[in-house]
Amino acid sequence: MRTRGEVQLARKTILARVLLGLGLALGLCAGAQAATDWQQGVNYYLIDPPQPTSVGPGKIEVTEVFSYACPACNHFYPVVDRLKASLPANAVLVLIPAAFRPDEDWPMFQRAFYAAQILGLDQRTHDAMFDAVWKTGELAISDPRTQRLKVPPPGIQDAAAFYAHATGIKPETFVATANSFGVDTRMRQADQLIKDYRVDGTPTIIVNGKYRLDVQSAGGPDQVIALVTWLVAKESAAVPKPSGR
Repeated sequence: MRTRGEVQLARKTILARVLLGLGLALGLCAGAQAATDWQQGVNYYLIDPPQPTSVGPGKIEVTEVFSYACPACNHFYPVVDRLKASLPANAVLVLIPAAFRPDEDWPMFQRAFYAAQILGLDQRTHDAMFDAVWKTGELAISDPRTQRLKVPPPGIQDAAAFYAHATGIKPETFVATANSFGVDTRMRQADQLIKDYRVDGTPTIIVNGKYRLDVQSAGGPDQVIALVTWLVAKESAAVPKPSGR
């Protein structure tokens, strides 16, 4: 038989659990409510005119504008990995490398990305490229001791050496692809699209060619995922449903 003190303690424990559960429920409701409070012009921006997407009919395109040489993009790429994993089946993640900073070798990394894409290597080497710049230093743009930019900076031959040991591709094959007309064309298209998106910094996320956002406008990395999820749902709801017969 329980003593009076044990009964009182048990009641207090049950009450505490009930209050904790209520608090969590209220917190979840508040979070759900907050997700509906995204404001155009504050958390995300309308792209006018909307830009065409590269995915198939009925698909929603989610684009990250980035650079391997961008330190903020390096911190952000694990978030992009989580974002990609969280996207519904009708949404597709697309990557567009920017070339904003020739002084920091961004055009070389843009060229390397599109060479890897043409060769079918980009999906399995994307995260490793960030690590080569920011962890191992294999493709670092600055000296880790002095923080000064390397002179000369990493070149396409250095990128070819990275892809060779990461994938087995022959360096000469990678360099030839990197210097091809196809890569030049994709670089020009990327530069124009980034301009049309009115992107002025990286990383930036574009949803379906219509909405632009970044970490600051969303309110943080986790909020980026929540906002993109909300915008994808918004775009999905606007896709015309096929009429049945």
